[in-house]
Amino acid sequence: MRTVLVTGPGGAGRTTVAAATALAAARAGLRTLLVSADAVPGFPAGTEPVEVTDGLRYARIDSGAHFRGELLALQDRASGVLGLLGANRLDGEELTELPGSAQLALLHTLHRAAAGDWSKDGTDVLVVDLPPLPEALAVLALPEQLRRYLRRLLPQERQAARALRPVLAQLAGVPAPAQWLYDAAARKDGELAAVQALIEDGSTTVRLVAEPGTAAEDALRTARTGLALQGLRADALVASRVLPRHSSDPWFAGLAAQQEKCLGHWAQEWPAGTLREAAHLGHDPHGPDDLALLGGLAPDVRTPGHAGDPWWIEDTRADTASETSGDPAEGVLVWCLPLPGADKKDVHLVRRGDELLLTVGPFHRIVRLESGLRRCTVSGAALTDGVLRVRFAPDPALWPRNR
Repeated sequence: MRTVLVTGPGGAGRTTVAAATALAAARAGLRTLLVSADAVPGFPAGTEPVEVTDGLRYARIDSGAHFRGELLALQDRASGVLGLLGANRLDGEELTELPGSAQLALLHTLHRAAAGDWSKDGTDVLVVDLPPLPEALAVLALPEQLRRYLRRLLPQERQAARALRPVLAQLAGVPAPAQWLYDAAARKDGELAAVQALIEDGSTTVRLVAEPGTAAEDALRTARTGLALQGLRADALVASRVLPRHSSDPWFAGLAAQQEKCLGHWAQEWPAGTLREAAHLGHDPHGPDDLALLGGLAPDVRTPGHAGDPWWIEDTRADTASETSGDPAEGVLVWCLPLPGADKKDVHLVRRGDELLLTVGPFHRIVRLESGLRRCTVSGAALTDGVLRVRFAPDPALWPRNR
């Protein structure tokens, strides 16, 4: 399944572009599903997929309903513990969704789409209307982060905890976590793993939407860095609401000239063939007929997204062996991560155990090191030509040497 994740600065028209992308894919003969938390003008609304046109279905995310359903279900499972604590049950009518519920509802919807719950005949293209930047990048990183938290808080070695549960209950005077908690964690981990697999799949790309102008340049530059850190690739940068060139009206001509100058910069900064334009229709698009006028937005199902994690390892031990004592272990392994648009002052790196803690501007990621690098110590790092290179020197106590 080809997945296109659509995002951009707030107010740039990302929902319109997402709908136009889905419509173009459907008209190309592909079974397409559009998912959005926002209403699409002219599209029938429903939390379950409804048919818009031949080959195109649309589902709207209801974060409030998802929040209430999840909390009531959790309340039912924990009824025993809540009863011992004297807690009063909450009714669905009094529940108001909390911050963060929209992101969790989006992840749940992506899980249903990835699991094929909404399509018996299969889906060729999934188009997801994400929140604005940088919230969208935070959502894309969320499955990996939440799975890490679950592993730390409820480790898989729960058999030992189960054996100790009666003792802990007597010592603490309250019941230890029941088996349902571990089962719920395992179920949630499975759902998050499916969403993470969808995001990291080689056929998944991100489509950025921005209105040409200086205000969008910083946001796009930051987005490129955040996408690179997660190993995602932009299949297109869609310039939205592009004005007609060569207008006879001086005022419109001035605005069009500013847009054209910005488009020229984007064409130089982004890979060839990435930049696409969506014309300004003179009114807000309403329905499939208006969206079809935008044109040129159909995703290429043959376009790969990325090949797994974005980093690679350069082994320089063989090159340095002849210059030192002839022992390959005295060389270095260089861990490389492309970070286009990153500034040296915004990059922070910490080694903790078997993990690297990366901070690049507002973005964070914790990377588990491969087995070879775990037996090394960090000997230095540098950001050059948009690539972060971390040097690892083999630890003599852990790395076998030639005698």
